[in-house]
Amino acid sequence: MAGGRPLYVTRPTLPPLQEVIPILEDLWESRILSNGGRYHQEFEAALGDYLGVEHVSLVANATLGLMLALQQCALQGQVITTPFSFIGTSHTLALSGLEPVFADIDPVTLNLDPAAVTAALTPQTSAIMPVHVFGRACDTAAFEALANTHNLRLIYDAAHAFGVRDTGGSVLRHGDMSVLSFHATKVFNTFEGGAVISRDAATKEGIDELRNFGIVDEVTVSRVGMNAKMNEFSAGLGLLQLKYIDDATERRGQADARYRDLLAQVPEVRCLPLASGQTGNKYSFPILVQPDAGFTRDALYERLRANGIYARRYFYPLISDMPMYRHQPSAQPENLPVARDIAQRILCLPLSPDLGAEEQQRIVKVIAETKTGLS
Repeated sequence: MAGGRPLYVTRPTLPPLQEVIPILEDLWESRILSNGGRYHQEFEAALGDYLGVEHVSLVANATLGLMLALQQCALQGQVITTPFSFIGTSHTLALSGLEPVFADIDPVTLNLDPAAVTAALTPQTSAIMPVHVFGRACDTAAFEALANTHNLRLIYDAAHAFGVRDTGGSVLRHGDMSVLSFHATKVFNTFEGGAVISRDAATKEGIDELRNFGIVDEVTVSRVGMNAKMNEFSAGLGLLQLKYIDDATERRGQADARYRDLLAQVPEVRCLPLASGQTGNKYSFPILVQPDAGFTRDALYERLRANGIYARRYFYPLISDMPMYRHQPSAQPENLPVARDIAQRILCLPLSPDLGAEEQQRIVKVIAETKTGLS
């Protein structure tokens, strides 16, 4: 390996260990480990205050959160979604007995294209599930109009969108529900975890019942639910993480700006433009290898790995190319030309709050020398 420590696509941010110990001691003393204990209640309230949203339901992970949202909406038939996302997005639909219908993405934002969604509508469409890819907010106004016009439910996979805001406030306020991920790879983590943000109190009450088997009280079960509760340790960790998230986001922003300055001198790759009208969280740093670069994305990927730099090809292959989905009519390559092109050219570079300027220079140097090194 040349030039220092291995650099992975991300590195989890954690609070000081000495601040975690009192939480563990308290849990050992109380023996309250789950089922809405002290830390769960405090974190749920604090998270809503931080994000600027009112109706928050903590969950064990975002996959379960999406399944709860789908169940709460009592959906049937088809749900239009993006092929350019983590596989979990579509798996939640399939596991809920719904058919994912793939629509193409916008070439600039890389988010689900509202025009493509309109073209994909059928009488069996019951909902739209867009994804705020890389923490860049979707065209929420267009999706709201589509949902209202066609009487559809609108559920956002907001796994990447912690703290993202538009001109009206948190992007999590849009749609019927938005679902966050607190997985270790995310901007904000609780080891594992997530949250469902509901539009109103009645929806939150439904999610809260469903995440606990549908239990209302000791003798009443309202409907079939599941065990999707967040445990007390994850909730306690989340409370600590809130103390440090602003600093971590600021340092991510500094690393993002350094990348943009350094890569301005490398014409073989292109950075995604900054999202206008949004306060982002700099979740990831994707680049696109230009068609005339003189090398492929995969060649760059391998060259970076050979130098101890573990970039990731997010999102490749497309979900629509996976064996359980590729037979569907909407998954056919001719229906998804933009997503297919992006998936062949995209590469996410290492980005974390502790990524240093010299390490970024090392990464960009490898990229800049790739064409020469392969010739």
